[in-house]
Amino acid sequence: MMKLLLTSGGVRNKSIYDALVEMLGKPIAESKALCIPTSGYANSNGAVRAWAFVSGQEPDGQKPECPMVELGWKAIGVLELTALPSIGKDRWLPWVHEADVLLVNGGDPLYLNYWIQQSGLADLIPTLDEKVWVGLSAGSMVMAPSIGEWFVGWTPPTGGDETLGMVDFSIFPHLDHPSLAYNTMAHAEKWAAGMNGPCYAMDDETAIKVVEGSVEVISEGHWKYFN
Repeated sequence: MMKLLLTSGGVRNKSIYDALVEMLGKPIAESKALCIPTSGYANSNGAVRAWAFVSGQEPDGQKPECPMVELGWKAIGVLELTALPSIGKDRWLPWVHEADVLLVNGGDPLYLNYWIQQSGLADLIPTLDEKVWVGLSAGSMVMAPSIGEWFVGWTPPTGGDETLGMVDFSIFPHLDHPSLAYNTMAHAEKWAAGMNGPCYAMDDETAIKVVEGSVEVISEGHWKYFN
């Protein structure tokens, strides 16, 4: 199983950065990354956000809000999940094996879940023991068994809110974010009450590290666990 660093807002502080380096087992400057922008396309501003994620730049020229691509990797490429079924696994599988880390964009978690499965990447995740998955918002939520009706936007062909189930908890990201009026602790509590398993609500200064089944919260902000 891949090592998971499930963030709400990217690698935003030293604690999350240090956790990532520890999981890699070597400096970022010596590590190869693939970034996955797919999730963003299901959002209304998806084209702009996908560009921001891949380029490591904000459209208005401001400091990047969710550091991922711009951390100083030795090499980096783009793994676009919607393209993979059309080129064949023999073409893209070596790219994954050569990478040390997958950086997975935020956006719509159900759209991301659909393409992780359609592309064949879902079958690989349990076998990539030495690789690191760094999720950003939806890129983290997709590892849960489900996301809850609160977060359903794009609707998969089969309906429902189920996701990959690589961990046994669900995630409410961007807690108390100033631009997201409904992402309050009160709403997180209502969301958690409707879920069927343990949950975490976390702000953008928080991440969840999962290695060999061991779960650790890394935070310079605030979060809450709901059981």
